[in-house]
Amino acid sequence: MQAADDARRDESAERFLRLVQQRRRGRLKVYLGLAAGVGKTCRLLQEAHELRRQGINLVLGYVETHGRPETVAQVRDLAEVPRKTLFYKGRALEEMDLEAIIQRRPAVVVVDELAHSNVPGSKNEKRWQDVEELLKAGISVLTALNVQHLESLHDQVLKITGTDVTERVPDQVLRGADEVVNVDLTVGELRGRLQAGKIYDPAKVPVALNSFFRADNLLQLRRLAVREVAQLLGQQVESEAGGAAPVPAPRRNADRLLACINTNELAARQIICKASRLAQQLGITTWYVLYVQTSREAADRIHLATQRHLLRNLQLATELGGQILRVKSDDVVRTVITVAREKEATLLMCGITREKTTWQRLSHRGITQDLIRAVAHLRQDVDMFLVTY
Repeated sequence: MQAADDARRDESAERFLRLVQQRRRGRLKVYLGLAAGVGKTCRLLQEAHELRRQGINLVLGYVETHGRPETVAQVRDLAEVPRKTLFYKGRALEEMDLEAIIQRRPAVVVVDELAHSNVPGSKNEKRWQDVEELLKAGISVLTALNVQHLESLHDQVLKITGTDVTERVPDQVLRGADEVVNVDLTVGELRGRLQAGKIYDPAKVPVALNSFFRADNLLQLRRLAVREVAQLLGQQVESEAGGAAPVPAPRRNADRLLACINTNELAARQIICKASRLAQQLGITTWYVLYVQTSREAADRIHLATQRHLLRNLQLATELGGQILRVKSDDVVRTVITVAREKEATLLMCGITREKTTWQRLSHRGITQDLIRAVAHLRQDVDMFLVTY
């Protein structure tokens, strides 16, 4: 069994090596897991050793061992770029030295914890932005990420675990990876590692077991991770097959998606994330996020906090790959229909509130209900997706 695992790792390292040698821009390989403790960092370091044995100029840019003996043991024989020290609120904090790595110009660098937020004062706000710079400099990167840190999955993870994950990575980063590997453990194995003190300090274990690491939470996170990797692998297979010979695509690549949002912060975020996921699942290359600003929502008539939430959501849409459309009009329905025609949208997504009673559902007539009626009279084929909030 051990020999088979070693052979697979050798093959994986050789495949990544071939990718590294194919083009000037660095290659990105991501080890994706369902939660902390599944073994992502160990897999990173195992591959790092394989690449070093093959004569590749590889360094450690940042590896977080968390004091775990098996991880510490794997770090010792690998070259590491010293971290830089930054002072924040009177404390000395260590960060990856991006400039030193680029100056050293290794072929491959290991950068753990992709979702990490850098100390204020760093060149970039997020570590994934550091990784983007490394790739542009022609340096290939091995990195690791937990599925709950994916931007478009934030709302789902919040519902599953009750945890508001604040450190998040745009989906585009993962979609742009050359390889994504699912580091998987069964729920029982992961909880066993936690109980054995292999993930967190023993004092934290009881709380973790009854909160984030509950069996039902981990099962759903595991499904998310498996689904994510399967979708990315499917896209890669289609892309490679398409390059070799014409293959009929089962996805609706010709579709255009138009997602409509307003100033409701949570609803808009949910619509944007679902639109991004739908576009990815259907292979839609062009999708839009439309905000119709009414006179009641003029800059001098809404709170600054509302404006900030709106701008943050529009920025999120851009990070997830959407194109932003902003139109001023008091006739929201007519404007949406006009834009749908202009952009030749075939899929329309908008939100609808949860009404508390049957009478409310029957008697309440809002913009979404009017939009449904208007879409029914369109001459072009448009499918509607309603996001309940």
